[in-house]
Amino acid sequence: MQKEKAIVLTNGLLEINLAKTAHGLLRGTERFEILAVIDYKHAGKDAGEVMDGKHRNVPVYASVQEYFEKDGEQPVWCVIGVALPGGKLPADFRGELKNAIRYKCSIVCGLHTFLSEDPEFIALAKEHSVQLFDVRKPKPRHELHFWSGEIYAVKQPIIAVLGTDCAIGKRTTCRFLMEMCQRNSIYAEMIYTGQTGWMQGYKHGFIFDSTVNDFISGELEHAVVQCSLVSNPDLILLEGQSALRNPTGPAGAEYLLSANAKGVILHHAPGRECYEGTEEWGCKIQPIETEIELIKLYGSQVIAVTLNGEHMTLEELKSYRDNLQQKLGVPVVLPLEEGVDGLLPVIKDFMVK
Repeated sequence: MQKEKAIVLTNGLLEINLAKTAHGLLRGTERFEILAVIDYKHAGKDAGEVMDGKHRNVPVYASVQEYFEKDGEQPVWCVIGVALPGGKLPADFRGELKNAIRYKCSIVCGLHTFLSEDPEFIALAKEHSVQLFDVRKPKPRHELHFWSGEIYAVKQPIIAVLGTDCAIGKRTTCRFLMEMCQRNSIYAEMIYTGQTGWMQGYKHGFIFDSTVNDFISGELEHAVVQCSLVSNPDLILLEGQSALRNPTGPAGAEYLLSANAKGVILHHAPGRECYEGTEEWGCKIQPIETEIELIKLYGSQVIAVTLNGEHMTLEELKSYRDNLQQKLGVPVVLPLEEGVDGLLPVIKDFMVK
């Protein structure tokens, strides 16, 4: 895939989880070459340093206008780099997006607000001869697949990267695992299931939360089967969505049943008390041991645990990691702080079983 030049709009949100689309693109994408991030709060900084302290040579500009006045390299796309609860476009993003269009940028939107159905954006895009691409726009019904049982013909081992909550780093962890496997002569492919995964350019996948519920199992199965037939990898990794017991959008059973993932790497944020966005109702994340038992009841096995360290010091996180590993008897690693190389032996072991 030839990369196309893009700027990413986060508009004051770059340093927090709501900008997870931008974070994913900064960590790696085969679809876009990221020229800059547009974020008035962090103008003048390096976007990678704002995100996680690592310099990535991606400058931050206060506005689209400032980018073109100071840099000027023409991007093909302006990507909306945030993923918000409910997926509604913030009102204060509209002005920057309209300016991007005036500077001849097509727009990629991963929200549930469809710019291609907005009269103001339609007229402006037509005037400046650019595209409005809504990643989450549902496929026509005739293009969707119902579950067929073809998954049982897939010979490659399948591991699902599930989580105990949403927005904790499942996709990032999945990418790290794929890259680690490939560095160690294991040809792994990742099935994307969200808009950021599409933007990162993976070959196989679908958008889970914009698919009619009756077809989610079939679309997931179809993506795995096509990956098996077309790419023929040694290992198939599945990007999880939300969590089995998250009341705002329970998900995960489809990976274990419809996609027949018998191995699970479970991503957990021990510093969180409640499921994301449910603090008002006190919906507490249940102990990780019970999540592992629930997965076992579905017929799958948690082969490792990965941790998100938000709201914890590194010392607290490492202590929690050591205690949990001793308690569970499976490897527990810190993807952002220490990488995932420590999971190579357990993945190899799973692949030969």
